[in-house]
Amino acid sequence: MARSRKSPLPPTKPEDVQGEILVGYLERLERLEEEKVAITDSIRDVFQEAKGNGFDVSAMRELLKLRKLDREEADERDIILDIYKKAIGME
Repeated sequence: MARSRKSPLPPTKPEDVQGEILVGYLERLERLEEEKVAITDSIRDVFQEAKGNGFDVSAMRELLKLRKLDREEADERDIILDIYKKAIGME
């Protein structure tokens, strides 16, 4: 893989590494990973709660995807989906 021209070459000797800065990056990444796990757990809990109240989780996931799209993207997606359904005899 070619290196970007903007990226400096990695150091070749341990004494060339700014250890404190590297540790800082690693600690920040570890904290973010912990937060990501907590958020994933919270999302799972909300889906479980919704399922317990009779909601279809797969439909909810699809709605979340649709809500991220703007109206034009959603319309385009619906048109393509309808064409594909007709092509395979689902409509």
